[in-house]
Amino acid sequence: MAIADFIDHTNLKPTATIADIQKLCEEAKTYGFYAVCVSGCHVPIAKKALKNGPVKVAAVIGFPLGAMSTKAKVFEAMDCIENGSDEVDMVINIGWLKSEMYDAVRDEIKAIKQAIGDKILKVIIETCYLTEAEKEKACVLAVEAHADFVKTSTGFGSGGATFEDVKLMKRAAGDKAKIKASGGVKDKETAQKYIELGVSRIGTSSGPNLIK
Repeated sequence: MAIADFIDHTNLKPTATIADIQKLCEEAKTYGFYAVCVSGCHVPIAKKALKNGPVKVAAVIGFPLGAMSTKAKVFEAMDCIENGSDEVDMVINIGWLKSEMYDAVRDEIKAIKQAIGDKILKVIIETCYLTEAEKEKACVLAVEAHADFVKTSTGFGSGGATFEDVKLMKRAAGDKAKIKASGGVKDKETAQKYIELGVSRIGTSSGPNLIK
């Protein structure tokens, strides 16, 4: 597989304009990226721009803090799917995880997965704020809740993906969930290293630079 097949071409900037999202979609089509990753309000624009093509639309929910109510996250996820999103990237409730409210974290992920049915769910654990034990526990909870992916980062925290975190997540999730590395992946060599480590998806706003 080519690097393009792994890329979720991303623009989650609060300043992203309609023109920016349309440009993102055009680049995704040009380079053959797997998906675009956008904020919920941009899902209809992205869906229209990518109509009848192979590029998927992924939407973020509970983004970037993960601290919304479960009910709000479930509604947001369903709204994104109804508007044409193929995939959902959710942020876990980091405070709950750190409070050892494991049932609440698991139940929230499970509720979102059930709400979106057979659509892909990626669970962002925001590794930069977690201890090694918390990263491992977050992956286990995501697997128990039947998430499709565990994802390193929002790109809005104090740090992004690292090779060490991906190795840990791979060990914790085993073959029960795929891994998405996101945050700070800006060159081809880094992307290739993540692919060698076993990630199935890379979230980056630098997609065209990775291909050129």
